[in-house]
Amino acid sequence: MTDHSPEAGFCCPDHSGTSQAQAILAQAEARAREAGLRLTPVRRRTLEILLEAHGALGAYEVLERLAAEGYGTQPPVAYRALNFLVENGLAHRIRRLNAFTACAQPAHEHRAAFLICESCDSVTEARADGMTRALGAAADAVGFVLARSTIEAVGLCRACAQGRA
Repeated sequence: MTDHSPEAGFCCPDHSGTSQAQAILAQAEARAREAGLRLTPVRRRTLEILLEAHGALGAYEVLERLAAEGYGTQPPVAYRALNFLVENGLAHRIRRLNAFTACAQPAHEHRAAFLICESCDSVTEARADGMTRALGAAADAVGFVLARSTIEAVGLCRACAQGRA
């Protein structure tokens, strides 16, 4: 069985992580309360949609779901909610896919790497503290000042790799 602990990331193409999704949502809600952030109904629902996807969704996919549930049909509805979630560490933008995914560890600030399956487009969030330190050291060595970084790697998730075996 796949390990769905926050340390292992949040990726479950087999949709077996429902209880983990609820735990992640509770952590996100607690972080928002502690930071004095307003998790409006559309923001909360957007986060739930990302968690239900077990991977990354484009803004228009999120908008379609929100619109179907009566939250509005204009793109700013989804983009504002997604930007709020990203800016506050509750979701991440996956640039390779031009999509968004729920943060697997919303209870605290952290560095993450995103492992993207080239077969099913699932996204696993993995701890990247060591990689981030190494990247910072490499930048320092050449006099470069890092403002931000996103680590994205492409390969096969466990389910797709086993399917090809």
